[in-house]
Amino acid sequence: MKITAEQEKIIITQILTKMDVSPEYAHIVAEVTMDADLKGFSSHGIGRFPQYVKGLKYGTIKAQGDIEIENETVSTGLINGNHLFGHVVTYKGMELALEKAKETGIGAVGIHDSNHFGVAGYYTDMAIMEDMVGIVIANTEPAVAPIGGKEPILGTNPLAIGIPSNHHYVSVDMATSASARGKLLEAVRRGEKIPENVALDAEGNPTIDPEAALNGSILPFGAHKGYALAFMIEILAGPMVKAAFGKGVRGTANPEEICTKGDLIIAIDPSKFGDLEIFKTQVDAFIGEIKSTDNVFIPGDMEVMNVKQNMDKGIEIDDVLYQQLKEIAIDLDINLDELIS
Repeated sequence: MKITAEQEKIIITQILTKMDVSPEYAHIVAEVTMDADLKGFSSHGIGRFPQYVKGLKYGTIKAQGDIEIENETVSTGLINGNHLFGHVVTYKGMELALEKAKETGIGAVGIHDSNHFGVAGYYTDMAIMEDMVGIVIANTEPAVAPIGGKEPILGTNPLAIGIPSNHHYVSVDMATSASARGKLLEAVRRGEKIPENVALDAEGNPTIDPEAALNGSILPFGAHKGYALAFMIEILAGPMVKAAFGKGVRGTANPEEICTKGDLIIAIDPSKFGDLEIFKTQVDAFIGEIKSTDNVFIPGDMEVMNVKQNMDKGIEIDDVLYQQLKEIAIDLDINLDELIS
């Protein structure tokens, strides 16, 4: 079945407010989750929502509370998320980074004691809308084995970068592994296989079985290059921001565990380097060169296409996910069918 983006937002906000999440926080979670589904990152959209509900029930995600700014300078900040929704903590973190970038040209905000924050590109979009460059990195619980090994030690460690432009949406949002862990979880739920050359089983053998991959390891993208990038992110989003690293990271996929991962949020104001309009014009000129060579895409084009398609045709909800959402709704005395009728 399919639902509209507005119906998705209503489902999420109704469920969360019934679980004592504030309307402000519920709105942020709904917006970020819907953004993922519209852009085609279904592994980080409403399919991930039952995990958040379980986190609320287990107490690993707190429904209410405030973030704490532990350390702060004119251009940096360190946030203790106090185990609130990762979406809320990261949203507040990017707001702080943007505020600092407007003053000094750059804002860098570290986050620890947060939770899974959905799709990283939502927060870099916040920067784009303020004519800023946005960068978001995070570590996750072990899923990727170092090159030459078979034991997972690194996370899928996402990287998102957004750049302002006059005429284009310029954004990359990617895992440093051959697949995000969420895509494996989604494949398990849907009873699907995963592509070849994505993962290894626990014995270090190639597999297309998502269950075996979750019990084994995901390959880094681009072999040693993806591994090296994930390695660096593990440190920048781990020890540097007072978060865990390597085998100490947990809770990004298992809602029963307290989340120990970290995030690093950066905003850069191009106007502090030179004329903003000249910068954006040159970005567009570069994109023009790229597109003039052939019928090619730039980072962000696929998301724009997916948003249009999903807005027009609706967001797909598979049968297993629908049942999960229905059980959650029934438990809270919410009529799910009425919300999507």
